[in-house]
Amino acid sequence: MTEGASPRGRLPLALRRRAVPWERQRPTWRAARPGLIEDALRRAQKRPSGNWYVLGAARDLTRGRPLGRTVAGVEVVAWYDAQGRIRAGAGACPHLGAPLKDSRVRCGRLVCHWHGMAFDGGPTAGWTPYPAYDDGVLAWVRLDEVGGEEPTERPVVPTRPRPARSVDAVFTAVGRCAPDDVVANRLDPWHGAWYHPYSFVDLTVVSAPEAVADETAAHSGAADGFVVDVSFKVAGRVVVPVRAVFTAPEPRTVVMHLTEGEGRGSVVETHATPLAADTAGEPRTLVTEAIVAHSPRPGFALARAGAPLVRALLRAGADRLWRDDLAYAERRWQLRSTRHFPG
Repeated sequence: MTEGASPRGRLPLALRRRAVPWERQRPTWRAARPGLIEDALRRAQKRPSGNWYVLGAARDLTRGRPLGRTVAGVEVVAWYDAQGRIRAGAGACPHLGAPLKDSRVRCGRLVCHWHGMAFDGGPTAGWTPYPAYDDGVLAWVRLDEVGGEEPTERPVVPTRPRPARSVDAVFTAVGRCAPDDVVANRLDPWHGAWYHPYSFVDLTVVSAPEAVADETAAHSGAADGFVVDVSFKVAGRVVVPVRAVFTAPEPRTVVMHLTEGEGRGSVVETHATPLAADTAGEPRTLVTEAIVAHSPRPGFALARAGAPLVRALLRAGADRLWRDDLAYAERRWQLRSTRHFPG
């Protein structure tokens, strides 16, 4: 934690006693062992996903427009029906192949804009529906042929603060890498203060999972986490010290839970969805970061009242971080693809 500050303090802000220059902070490369990070990634890959993939923010599915993605080469379209239920299915019209993501939703039915073929979410003239799920923040689709696992009724959704006591924001970006590269980035907390000095200082990894003896915990990821003390920069020497725990509940998700300090109970979820390869055959991954902010302080009601502005600020912060982190993930993919990666 920041010297002289504790996440258990009553005030959310702390004043660093001294500012350590970036180049003089404690090196973390010895602790950030490639093998340790790779082992955590491999354990995450073994956890079940139920074949569920994140499509994006649930609020991106407006009542009149669908949301389209090509997930692992499979074209998908999703929308809300007249009862407000999420529907999903093949993204190409079975008539002449029109892209249904560019069509319109009328009275809960998706109407193809080429010739007017309508879809209510059930099987229609060769059109294939897919199971879909709206968790209140994100929209998911289940693709059993892609995932190849035992399907589950619902995706693995992390525990979040109650909607009535939180503000959520969703940021998306696309990188030229594989989902594993995004997950590996999030399972390396040691890079935070070095790679993102504009946001983080005084970062200490309190504990990292060398091995997980409890097979049940290892399977769920509940005990397979990285505990980190870090301070978010505000201005000058003013910071917000927190404790965060990073876990990977399924192969394409890493969750950061704030367990102490300001915002205790908040979560930041990073979901990695494989997309279609680019024209050069390189993999592409959709990064969906869901930030669910919460605070037990009475004043947080003001933040909830200004939710649109708070969402914009949260997305702007995520955008800056992910410009760097996608470069990290893309570099990792480049090294892996040329067999030069040290892990």
